[in-house]
Amino acid sequence: MRIVSLLPSATEIVCALGLSDSLVGRSHECDYPPQVTRLPALTVPRFNPEGPSLEVDRRVKSILEKALSVYRVDAEQLMALRPDVIVTQSQCEVCAVSERELTAALAQWMGGTAPTVVSLRAASLEGVMADIARTASVLGVEQAGGQVVASMRERIDRIRQRADSAKSRPAVAVIEWIDPPMSGGNWMPELVAIAGGRNLFGHTGQHSPWIKFEQIAAADPDLILVSPCGFGIERSFQELGVLEGNPLWSSLKAVKSQRVFLADGNHYFNRPGPRLVESTEILAEIFHPELFHFGHQGQGWRPYR
Repeated sequence: MRIVSLLPSATEIVCALGLSDSLVGRSHECDYPPQVTRLPALTVPRFNPEGPSLEVDRRVKSILEKALSVYRVDAEQLMALRPDVIVTQSQCEVCAVSERELTAALAQWMGGTAPTVVSLRAASLEGVMADIARTASVLGVEQAGGQVVASMRERIDRIRQRADSAKSRPAVAVIEWIDPPMSGGNWMPELVAIAGGRNLFGHTGQHSPWIKFEQIAAADPDLILVSPCGFGIERSFQELGVLEGNPLWSSLKAVKSQRVFLADGNHYFNRPGPRLVESTEILAEIFHPELFHFGHQGQGWRPYR
């Protein structure tokens, strides 16, 4: 079987199912497990992803206003690879190639049978597990899918049970984009709750909401997690001046108590696949260091100061 993945989390799912050797192509963002980077990249962004988050946001919105996908598929190379299955997503037009863009590429398919398309659409933790099981079924490895999901449930339940013994649950503001501010939605409120926190913004199963800094100040969170989608820790650190420059920043309880943290929003949190378990571990370490130590500090997260 020849598989093309056009989404980083889908690539991680395929590899977790034991089918990494069946992958023949990937998106430009697929970089885990590291060996997948040897595969040809079949997508490119239609915008410059570098620069301040405000500029990136403006570029993306400008493209979407024109009813275009923000990514382009190399249809010619895709056809040359002759995949049996293509895995993409329909959850977010900004996160990866959309079904619409893929449909346009497949319209150029010439000869033979068009590949099977698996479109991931999870908006919750349970939805992520359903996507994994469905992908496994299409790929003919149902048992492996069941094992991956069972392992995820077991590890998450262990975190939940230990977090339930915590003496307090910090009120948490998750910053999923810095400028303009966006909070975490979809599965993030669930992960925060499982790890022993109280999520202040965003709702399970709903898209991540735009928020105003005044809302953050009014809620005055006990803890702030900065994990922008697509940003590693260092890039987020470089953008902290946007937050620090707001006159309300220094008055926040989380800032005064030094409970502001940076996390890798590229490899964790924003990839709806098996590593949402590691994402939950990161949250647990941050919220309750007296209860949890998984060894993610330094690589997955770090204190703001």
